[in-house]
Amino acid sequence: MDDMTLAPTAKGTVEFGDHRTWYRVTGELHDGKPPLVVLHGGPGSTHDYLLNMAGLSRSGWPVVHYDQLGNGGSTHLRGRGADFWTVELFLAELDNLLRRLGIAEEYVLFGQSWGGVLAAAHAADRPAGLRGLVIANAPASYPLWLPELDVLRAALPPGVDATLRRHEAAGTTGSPAYTAAMMVFYQRHVCRRKPLPPELMATFMEINGDPTVYHAMNGPSEFHITGTLRDYSLLDRLPQIDTPTLVISGEYDEVTPAAVRPFHDLVPGARWEIIEGASHLPHLETPERFTEILTQFLDKL
Repeated sequence: MDDMTLAPTAKGTVEFGDHRTWYRVTGELHDGKPPLVVLHGGPGSTHDYLLNMAGLSRSGWPVVHYDQLGNGGSTHLRGRGADFWTVELFLAELDNLLRRLGIAEEYVLFGQSWGGVLAAAHAADRPAGLRGLVIANAPASYPLWLPELDVLRAALPPGVDATLRRHEAAGTTGSPAYTAAMMVFYQRHVCRRKPLPPELMATFMEINGDPTVYHAMNGPSEFHITGTLRDYSLLDRLPQIDTPTLVISGEYDEVTPAAVRPFHDLVPGARWEIIEGASHLPHLETPERFTEILTQFLDKL
């Protein structure tokens, strides 16, 4: 599922209140199959690491990427505090994008990591145009997930977790030593490809350039969640989802089965696939198997 030879059919921005949301479309909207709208992770990430999803357009699925507010090509708001960056803000932005692109009456959502949380929250409102939902590598509950991250950290090579905790306690998470220790975790549980794919590095560079949203909602790293999402849970809303749902996670995923299982258990009829050999980014780590699973699901819609 390689997008490198695929040029976007359209790209630009849409108004969102006083701000603008950047988007990219690959394939033709309103010409056959419903579009697949791709929600990136973070919060505070960008669409770049998910660009290979555009390859689905070769099978007739138009693909819509966008950068969520505060990131990438969308309006940056470095001066806004944590109280501004809410789940409700990003739900409103998604609704606005669907309307502005004229696809609110028929679409499929693919959400990865935080994007999966956002997609599930959107689906729980039972929007009339939602035809299918894919939740990839996402926690159903941050309170369920946080203890799992401690388990993964404790299993890192000797001294790594101690280094991480020392810098977290001292508030020096921007230091080279913390970054080096952080990458040990990332290469086990976020992306197991070496070297890291360039599209993922592009996203990391975007986050590093403006970490406002990431720090406010998540925290300093993938496994030290101190932001406003630390208490967020979807458990009471999942039974309300009434659209066909596929759940994807990786064998070595930082989002462990304990944090993913409620999607399978509480969303009526949800199917759950754990991809062997992958961690948090199976679409980059094991793209053939990932594409097979996703295409089978989409073709049944």
